[in-house]
Amino acid sequence: MATSDTTLRSATDELDTISGNPAVMALRADVRSYADVEQAFSSVAQRFGGIDVVVNNAGVGAFGAVADMTIEEWRQVFDTNVSGVFHGCRAAVPHLRTRGGGWIINISSLSSTNPFPDGAAYCASKAAVNAFSEAFMQEVRHDGIRVACVLPGSVRTDFMGRSSSSSDDWKLAPDDVAQVVADLIAHPARSLPSRVEIRPARPPRKR
Repeated sequence: MATSDTTLRSATDELDTISGNPAVMALRADVRSYADVEQAFSSVAQRFGGIDVVVNNAGVGAFGAVADMTIEEWRQVFDTNVSGVFHGCRAAVPHLRTRGGGWIINISSLSSTNPFPDGAAYCASKAAVNAFSEAFMQEVRHDGIRVACVLPGSVRTDFMGRSSSSSDDWKLAPDDVAQVVADLIAHPARSLPSRVEIRPARPPRKR
């Protein structure tokens, strides 16, 4: 689902208010297109003088039995969740090397290690993100580029158009996941927490 212009403007205004100055740049890019991603990185680097942190968080899901899933649904999940991460990482490397290092944080999911029925495409795509991140981390760590993978459990969002409600109060808040990202970035340069799992503290009891 594409982010609307209204959502982008709202997020930009909110972040500008928090930072106290107009230091936010909103760009629209399709992560499935390497050209789009590369252009976005170039625009950001030109505006702010470089890139230090990249968070690959774009994701979609297609849920249903494998026998009923369309080829297009499968491709959309992998093109976004896996190729999108690759594009973000590939485009970031030259910029981060120029800066002498930095952070790349890929958002995966606990479903990558806990597959469930009707979630084959989504679970497989997130498992691919885990493996990709682990291999990529070992390739670039000596360039000062730290790569981490964050695996959240259930998060209270409108993912795939599903509206949250009071019955979802047990789930993680988006700010909980954002806090993990901020904490990773704050780690001393000598350390590399390469994988973090975060889950709701008190999910509903299984009956």
